[in-house]
Amino acid sequence: MLPLDAAHAHCLAVEEAVGLFRREHAARAADWGERLAVALHRGGRLLAAGNGGSAAQAQHLTAELVGRYQAERAPYSAVSLHADTSAVTAIGNDYGFDDVYARQVTAHGRTGDVLVLLSTSGRSGNLLRAAAAGREAGLRVWALTGPVPNPLALEAEDVLSVTAATTATVQEVHLIAVHLLCEAFDTALEKLAGRLEETSPAESAGIASEPAAEGEAPRLMRTANGRWAPER
Repeated sequence: MLPLDAAHAHCLAVEEAVGLFRREHAARAADWGERLAVALHRGGRLLAAGNGGSAAQAQHLTAELVGRYQAERAPYSAVSLHADTSAVTAIGNDYGFDDVYARQVTAHGRTGDVLVLLSTSGRSGNLLRAAAAGREAGLRVWALTGPVPNPLALEAEDVLSVTAATTATVQEVHLIAVHLLCEAFDTALEKLAGRLEETSPAESAGIASEPAAEGEAPRLMRTANGRWAPER
């Protein structure tokens, strides 16, 4: 096979995997974005983890939320667990590599937070331990994986799986999934902000108000620079 033939074959594999993902999982990816928007603007946090290329994807996701995806907006709390090298190496040295994420999930996670775990195989021991720790701590555990069935998909509350023959193709579709999630996250925030435009002038100005009662839609507050941020 010539190099150009290999390139064409790779592109065709990606096209096929993206098409299948769009048909089977685009709606679920959008739902993740909407649910994440509600969780984070209520003051929750996203924890994300993966290994190797999937760790890079996890950090890409958290960077889009702490920074921004496209439109200007307030930053939201999102942490890539592999990025704290001192914690990772200390935990790995003292407890073993399978605990490098689980221990951080237990430390940082709170009920209502979201844990996103990325794995092309769905078989990484440290991610399986993290999923168990997340469930025990009351987090919502979501998994981005390769083909199902796989152990991580069984451990997670919800799964976006990619059907593809190679790890590279799975990772490429995972990046699309991350961007779909961010797109839906920003869209959901705009809708939530739009609801607040209809509230009282004091609330729209960001003046302190009573917190939303249990079961009510959570509130955003407009900051001095005109951005919307979670009411604390």
